[in-house]
Amino acid sequence: MSDENPNPHRRGGTWMLALSWLLIGGGLYWYFSDWSARQNNPNTASVLAGQRGELTLIRNRVGHYVADGAINGRSVTFLLDTGATAVALPAALARELGVRRGAAVTVQTANGPAAGFETRLDSVRLGPIEMRDVAALVAGEMTGDNTVLLGMSFLKRVEFTQSGDRLVLRSLAAR
Repeated sequence: MSDENPNPHRRGGTWMLALSWLLIGGGLYWYFSDWSARQNNPNTASVLAGQRGELTLIRNRVGHYVADGAINGRSVTFLLDTGATAVALPAALARELGVRRGAAVTVQTANGPAAGFETRLDSVRLGPIEMRDVAALVAGEMTGDNTVLLGMSFLKRVEFTQSGDRLVLRSLAAR
């Protein structure tokens, strides 16, 4: 049999098959990148928005409590750190937020001494819990994304209880 009269629909079928594989691949990429993000931060803003009064956080896959929140009304991602004296934010994020740097300080970190600048944040919100006038540190050596260490200058104003992979926070001001 010769190929003199090829099927005119064959070319369209090949394109449809290629398009189907691209859509399947794109869908799998979207699903697994979303799954990975949920594994890193199971406490997204949409999850926290439904909580009232006390706040329940779920530990991420590596054992940290990571949650979406806001500083001065701008969305950020917090990493809860009871070993940090103050809320610590990267210098680039501080510039974006218009945070003024105060006195230069040297702080002790897990990686040794680091330079930073004292400051105050007008507002820090984590789910339904909002604190005003929170001590913070602009840390010039913090790199990476806009992850902020949520230290004790915020956490000392809440009561928290850990059970299993959950951390429950309650504002002391609400008592």
